[in-house]
Amino acid sequence: DGLRYTLNLIHDRYGVPIMVVENGLGAYDTVEEDGSIHDPYRIDYLRSHIKALGEAYDDGVNIIGYTTWGCIDIISAGTGEMSKRYGYIYVDRDDLGNGTLKRTPKDSYYWYKKVIASNGEDLD
Repeated sequence: DGLRYTLNLIHDRYGVPIMVVENGLGAYDTVEEDGSIHDPYRIDYLRSHIKALGEAYDDGVNIIGYTTWGCIDIISAGTGEMSKRYGYIYVDRDDLGNGTLKRTPKDSYYWYKKVIASNGEDLD
């Protein structure tokens, strides 16, 4: 609701095209025994925000683009930690800098790939 409201507010106030950038969610992801990472909370977050973009567009807001936060897990600029994850591709690295740096797609990776392929139409 906040994203849709803010997009409409900016549109009404400035009347300029809007591109939403770096939209995402930081969370403490868990790697399962089989190596998979299930992050339904990230999918729910992104889904709700993409829906809000569509609603704002239907309201008449001139939205010209959308990007998520970094696609891979990154070191937090504020804390230097890796334990809170932001991407939809897991990076094997801990807060002390240990790990193989192996990349593993999370469930959100496959979901977002489908969203992109459908131009935002398939959000299930």
